[in-house]
Amino acid sequence: MARSLIGGLCAQGVSPASIATSDLSPECLQAAAKFGVQTMSSNQDLVAQSDVVLLAVKPQVMAEVVQGVARQLAKRKPLLVSIAAGISCSSLLRWSAVPGLPIVRCMPNTPALLQCGATGLYASGDVSGRQRKLAEALLAAVGVALWVEKEGQLDAVTAVSGSGPAYFFLLMEHMQRVGEQLGLSKDVARELTVQTALGAARMAQEAGDDVATLRANVTSPNGTTHAAIESFMDNDFDKLVEQALSAAARRSIALAEELG
Repeated sequence: MARSLIGGLCAQGVSPASIATSDLSPECLQAAAKFGVQTMSSNQDLVAQSDVVLLAVKPQVMAEVVQGVARQLAKRKPLLVSIAAGISCSSLLRWSAVPGLPIVRCMPNTPALLQCGATGLYASGDVSGRQRKLAEALLAAVGVALWVEKEGQLDAVTAVSGSGPAYFFLLMEHMQRVGEQLGLSKDVARELTVQTALGAARMAQEAGDDVATLRANVTSPNGTTHAAIESFMDNDFDKLVEQALSAAARRSIALAEELG
């Protein structure tokens, strides 16, 4: 994800010289260096010279990473941007031991790797208007970036868009499988499925109508699409979606309790 953000920023004209990255992995540093950015092996050195610090580490090591740069955070007071799931602003503030540290939490998703991501952002009360713009520009480099008013709403963001790509992959997986069962070759079934998903998403994005209207527009009475939709609804498709997203949101809340 960090490499995607670097690539997106550079593609939008941000000078690589203004970006620095640190990592213990030489391979990761080499990959970042291909963009022309500064590379470091010390988190402390990076934070000491940064106005915006993006934390792109696993939630399980976040406490150690933040505590390791606490002195530099206290001296510099940069904007801290976290893309780790389940790590609250209060936890980041506690680990940093820096009162008033401006923090933005983000929940991106994997299509950010193709600069087609969807990210929800939440800003703590200490984030200035200028810093909000910086955080938004950072995540907008890899797709759509939208603010939520309450930190708890990031659990809903996680359920809808953070985990969302997997829901579509699951549907596509079974569409391809059944297409093969109905006589299509694997390659044809896959390409038809992927292109249909892409086309439907483009229509939803570009059309003035909501998705319910788009669905109704292609569902002729007693036609093939009508038969499929009726089968979905007879098997409580709407309830399955509600249960799945609610489960994701509950797990997001539980993760925050486990990791915080």
